[in-house]
Amino acid sequence: MSASEKAQPPPSGEQHEIRHGDQVAVATEVGATLRAYSAGGVEVLDGFGVDEPSSAGRGQVLAPWPNRLDGGRYGFGGREGSAALDEPERGNAIHGLVRWLPWSLGSRTEEAVILDCVLHPQPAYPWRLELSTEYRLGADGLTVTTRATNASVEPAPFGIGFHPYLTLGIPVDDLRLTIPASRRLITDERALPIGDENVAGSEFDFTAGRPIGAAQLDTCFTELARGSDGRSHTGLETGDSGIEVWADAAFGYVQAYTGDTLEPASRRRQGVAVEPMTCPPNAFASGVDVIRLEPNAAWSGAWGIALDRG
Repeated sequence: MSASEKAQPPPSGEQHEIRHGDQVAVATEVGATLRAYSAGGVEVLDGFGVDEPSSAGRGQVLAPWPNRLDGGRYGFGGREGSAALDEPERGNAIHGLVRWLPWSLGSRTEEAVILDCVLHPQPAYPWRLELSTEYRLGADGLTVTTRATNASVEPAPFGIGFHPYLTLGIPVDDLRLTIPASRRLITDERALPIGDENVAGSEFDFTAGRPIGAAQLDTCFTELARGSDGRSHTGLETGDSGIEVWADAAFGYVQAYTGDTLEPASRRRQGVAVEPMTCPPNAFASGVDVIRLEPNAAWSGAWGIALDRG
């Protein structure tokens, strides 16, 4: 067999499947991306196929910053960062630097996998950052725990987010959405924050849960209410089933996106991206809620997808 005839690996690299009962999840080598997640044979993640790369951020880890960065430029501790504009139509860098990098296998069991990545110093981020993400299935659903360590001799800026698209098998118009947030960010035509406002009584008020209907969201919410477990809980429901994204206190923001601009058009409004984030869009430029990691210091945070078994 010639080299050209050999089977090509998947675009997202090695596939790491984990199982617990009737739950199955797949994380990939490229980006430590959560490619698929199902329970009882029903998809709860609007992911992507093994024969295609992630599109529109599906399932990706967003670090060392989530969301958008104005002009790809920022300063921190006397150093300057300059990232490629991978949202060129808006002049932004978007979703950090690790989502297309290979992540190595740290460890794996039937129910959990740990993937590791080293982000080496570069013009976009002149520090060395070590990342480790664990995907673990259990009776309550999927838990994702990430640890970040500054392996540099100087303090480093850090932020992280995650980009799962949730689905209940029907268009988003017919879903009931709950977002436990009292404020939302106002953005300009480049989707960069220019202010914030209280959502009470507005079209962005999902605190009590309501049908999405025709609402179009690509909106960052904050001031999240938390339960007795210290977690925020963002939920989607139909009449007889539900799913939620929870996040611990490390994540002070959640971006909700109803997929109105996705390509191809057939993928629009088929799932809702619920993105836990530690900081808002453009944080590296604005400085808002950027985590300062001292040399050799570590940060950790957890979020997950919980299933309503009815």
